[in-house]
Amino acid sequence: MNRLRVSANGRYLVQSDGQPFFYLGDTAWELFHRLNREEAGEYLKCRARQGFTVIQAVALSEMDGLRVPNAHGRTPLKPDKNGHYDPAWPDLDGPYSYWDHLEAIVDLAAQYGLYIALLPTWGDKVNRKWGVGPEIFEAKNARAYGRWLGGRMKDRENILWILGGDRPMETRAHFETVYAMAQGLREGDGGGHLMSYHPSGGDSSSRQFHDAPWLDFNMIQSGHARNLRSDKMVLADYGRTPVKPVLDGEPCYEDHPNNFREEEGFMDAADVRRALYYDLLSGACGHTYGNHAVWAMRSDPSQPGYLKSWRQALKAEGGSQMRHGLTALKALGRPDTWPDDGCVLENREGANHVPMLRGRHGALLYLPNGLPVKLKADEKWERMGWFNPRNGEWSWENTPEQVNEETFLIPPSAGRGQDWVVLLKEE
Repeated sequence: MNRLRVSANGRYLVQSDGQPFFYLGDTAWELFHRLNREEAGEYLKCRARQGFTVIQAVALSEMDGLRVPNAHGRTPLKPDKNGHYDPAWPDLDGPYSYWDHLEAIVDLAAQYGLYIALLPTWGDKVNRKWGVGPEIFEAKNARAYGRWLGGRMKDRENILWILGGDRPMETRAHFETVYAMAQGLREGDGGGHLMSYHPSGGDSSSRQFHDAPWLDFNMIQSGHARNLRSDKMVLADYGRTPVKPVLDGEPCYEDHPNNFREEEGFMDAADVRRALYYDLLSGACGHTYGNHAVWAMRSDPSQPGYLKSWRQALKAEGGSQMRHGLTALKALGRPDTWPDDGCVLENREGANHVPMLRGRHGALLYLPNGLPVKLKADEKWERMGWFNPRNGEWSWENTPEQVNEETFLIPPSAGRGQDWVVLLKEE
C-alpha cells in the first residue's frame, strides 16, 4: 500500500504515488477490543467489498477498554501496585498480547487494501467529562506512549493517526496532553503518517488545533441528529487558512436513536445519504459512515438503543450505498472541484437546502427530498444527468427546462427518501 499525504493544493489526500485518495471511512471504534481475529477478518472483508477505504478504530477503547479484556482475554496496560493504569506499562507478556492482536488486525486490513485511522486512546482517558475513563494521561506519559506506539507502527503503510476521541479540551493540561501525544507519535514514526483530531459532537478540530503543525487535515463531528447542516461546518473549514483538507469523521449513524432519544425514532439510510452528499458537495475530501451496532460491535441487538447485531448491520441499506458518492464525484471530474451554490435561486435554509459542487465543465447538486430547484439562467447547461444515490445509476436528459429568466430542475420523484443528485454539463 501507499502512504497517504496531503495534495499540493491542500484540498484532498493523495497516495505517495500522487493518485487522489477518497477517504470513505467506517467507524469501528471497538474493533480491537470486542472482535476476535476471525470476526475482524469477516468485518474487514465486508467493508472492503462495499467500497470503504478507511476504518476508524481505537487502541484504548471507550467501553472500559483498560479493565475489560479483549476477545482473547487480554488488556492493553498493566496496573501498578495501587491498581492504577499507566500508559508507560503496556502489557506485552507472552504470545497473543493485546498489542499483538491490534497489529494483526492492522496488517489484515492492509491485505484488504484498507487504511486504519487509529486513535491512540478514546478521549475519556484524557478528560472524563462523561464515560468510564479512568483519566490516565498527562503530558509526560502521553508523549512517551505516543513515541512507543508510533515506533510500533512506523513501518506500516496503512496508518493514519487521529488524536482526541469525542471529548472537549477544557483545560491547559488537556491541550498540553494532546500536543505531547502528537509530538511523541512524530518522534516514534518519524513523521511518516498523517494526523488529525476527532472532536466532540458539533465541533471541529479546526476550532482548537487548525494552526497546529501536526494537524494535517481537519475533522468535524456533525453529530447524531436528523437534518443537521453538516455542510455549514465543512464549508467553514474549507474556507480557513492555511488551507487543509476537511471531512466529517462522525455524522449521524444509521440505526442510531435520533438525538439519542428512542422516542424520536431511529436514523435511516436517507439520513446517512444526506450527510454524505451534504459533505462531499461542500468540498470535503471524503466522508465517514457509521452504524450504531457496528461502532460498538454489538452482538446482542436486544440491548436498549440497538436494532441489530453488528453482523446484521453490515448489510444496512445506507452503508451499502456510501460507495455511490465517489461515482457521482467522478462524473464531475474529481478532484478538480470546489463548492459554489451561488446559482441556486431561493435556496432553502433547512432540511431541503441544496449544496452545489462545481468542476471545470459542470456542476453537481444534491436534492435531499427531490423538490424542484430554480437556477439562474445566465449559465447555459447543455446536458443534464440524474444520479440515483440509492442504486448508483444514471439517467440522462438533453437540457434542463428553461422558462423566462430561470432554469428549472424537476427530479424524477419527490418525498422523504427520494433524494437525487443532478449533474449539469456545459458541453
